[in-house]
Amino acid sequence: MDNLDKHILAELESDGRQSFSQLGDKVGLSKTPCWNRVKAMQKQGKITQFAAVLSPESLGLNIHALVHAVVDFSQYQAFEAAIIQHPSVRACHAVTGDFDYVLEIHAKDIDDFDTLLRADLSTLPGVQRFKTSISTRMVKANGPYTQML
Repeated sequence: MDNLDKHILAELESDGRQSFSQLGDKVGLSKTPCWNRVKAMQKQGKITQFAAVLSPESLGLNIHALVHAVVDFSQYQAFEAAIIQHPSVRACHAVTGDFDYVLEIHAKDIDDFDTLLRADLSTLPGVQRFKTSISTRMVKANGPYTQML
C-alpha cells in the first residue's frame, strides 16, 4: 500500500459517499484510476464495506452499555453462535483478563436493558456472570484507522 492508497483510504473514511470523480480530484487522480485503486483495495480486503453511520439516540436507543461476560469454556462455540444471531448485540469481542467477552449493547431505556440482560442474555449458552457498565456519554467513536498507518 503506497501513500496514494493511504490518501484514498483517509478520504473515504472521512466521506464514503463522495463520487470517484470527487475522490480522484482530492487525491490527484482521474476518476477511472481512482476507481481501480478502490476496487483493488476492496478485493484485498482493506475496504470491507461502505455504510451509513446511524445515530442510536435518534433511533430511540438511549442506553449504551458494555457487558463483560464470563462463559463456561466448554460452551464458547454455542455462546458465540448465539451472540452472532442476537439482534441486540452490536459488537462482541473475545478478550483476555478476568472476562471472556465484552458485548456492546444498545437498548431503548433502562427497563428494556434490564429485561434484555436478565431474561435474555443471561440465558445464552454457557453464561456464568456479567459485569455491566453503562456509558454516560461517548468521548470518541470510530477514530480513523488511516491516522495509525
